[in-house]
Parts: sequence; structure tokens; C-alpha cells
Amino acid sequence: MVNFINTAPIYETWKKRMHPRAWTVVEAPPSTLNKMLAAGELDLGFVSSYEYAVRPQEYRILGDLSISANGSVGSVFLFSRVDPARLGEHTVLLSGQSQTSISLVKIILEEFYQVRPKYVVGDVASEASAQAGGVLAIGDEALRLAAGREFPYQLDLGEVWCRHTALPFVFAVCAVREEFCRRSPETVAAIHREFLFCRGEGRQKLESICQKVAPRIPMHPDECYVYLRAIEYDLGERKQLALERFFQYLIDRNEASVASLPLKIVEVNS
Repeated sequence: MVNFINTAPIYETWKKRMHPRAWTVVEAPPSTLNKMLAAGELDLGFVSSYEYAVRPQEYRILGDLSISANGSVGSVFLFSRVDPARLGEHTVLLSGQSQTSISLVKIILEEFYQVRPKYVVGDVASEASAQAGGVLAIGDEALRLAAGREFPYQLDLGEVWCRHTALPFVFAVCAVREEFCRRSPETVAAIHREFLFCRGEGRQKLESICQKVAPRIPMHPDECYVYLRAIEYDLGERKQLALERFFQYLIDRNEASVASLPLKIVEVNS
């Protein structure tokens, strides 16, 4: 489970429910979960969409689950000290916590803005951010930076993507390893159903969840509510089209193979 508050509507409900002891949960940033799933150290979980794209032969996607946004996402930003169209003359510091967001900001800058800055991956909370023209920050760190005034330009990457493609953006999918699907289909189906149940319960109890998780940033519970209301957790037809569009960009940029398409989705009732 991603350890950002954007998973709270699902995860806070999950933590209150009884599960088989064998269902062990690991909390970590997307980049760590990506590596663990790829290494077979995890069986399934919410990971960067990019992880599925580069190793599609290893995974299937659990249907109707994602971390996505239809427009502004509120926690994936390119913060810039100059007009983004001038970033070609500057260095952009990239958070290493999510490969999806790294690829997305490169697509936005290079394909949409037609600029090619120098990229450096590092800690966005370090002194290096003070030297960079732009900073890619995600998750809870992005929420903190967005509340400040250090950067006069703040590009919400979900909003920019939507404006250029007329599609939502899927930041994470719930991927399950192929061999685990074959070996334990009943467990996969049970966890799948539980995620969907928790998502429904979390939506209904969102105000109380915000009261609990907002202090982690910190932010006001009302601001947290607005933020989490904008995060979506389904994987309907338009979200699948959005994934396919993103993957096609990755294929065209030689970051993924054509095997990423079509999507391999485990249906909800399977």
C-alpha cells in the first residue's frame, strides 16, 4: 500500500477490518513497492502505472481499481521558478518516489511544452531544490510545497495532462503478479473484493478519515476533504483509454514495449 494520504479512503477502512493473518501489508513509496513487486517480494499492490508498462508480462491489473484523477490531482506538481516554457535552460529536480510521475513530467515538458531541461533525480527536501529551476514533487511532500510561496509557477500534472489529451490520468494501478494469479486465484479474488468494499466504505466516511489523516501533512481537514474528493479510485473505460494513451507515449519514447497493450485486467467478479 502506498504510504501517502491519497490511499486513505481505501486503507483507513482496510486497517479497521479483520483479514486472514497471511495477508501481510507493506507500506512504502511507489518506487519501493515497484521494486519489491518486480522482485517477487510482494504478490500484489498499488504500484506506479509505469511499473506495469515496463514489465507487462509479469502482471495483471485488478479491475476497477486505481489512483487517478480527472483533471487536477492536487499532489503531483511541477514547481518552477520560471515559466515552464523556459525550463529548457534550467535543471529540474525529480522526486525519485514515482517513476510514473517522472515519465509524466518529461512527456509534459518535452511533448507539450517543447522544452528539454536537464533532469536530476534526488530528494526534493534537500538543498538541491534551492539550486533547481523546477522541482517535481509528489504525494505528501507536494501537498506541503503547494502550501508555500517558494515557487511562483505550480503545474498540477494531472490538470495539464487532461487539458492536452481530454483524458483523466491514472497514476497507480493495483497490479498482481501473473504467477500469484495462477497459484492463488481465490485469494486474489478475495482481496480484490475487499479493496472494492473498502473503497465504497471510505467514500462514505471521508469526512472522518480526513479528520484522522490531515495532521500528517499538516493541513486543515476541510482542505484534506477537498483534496481526497478529487482523487478517484476506479478504472472505467475512460481510465483504461488514458492508461493506453500514456503507455503509447512510453512506447514511442522507447521507455516501454508494445507488449504493454492491450491491458490485462482481472475482472471484478472473477
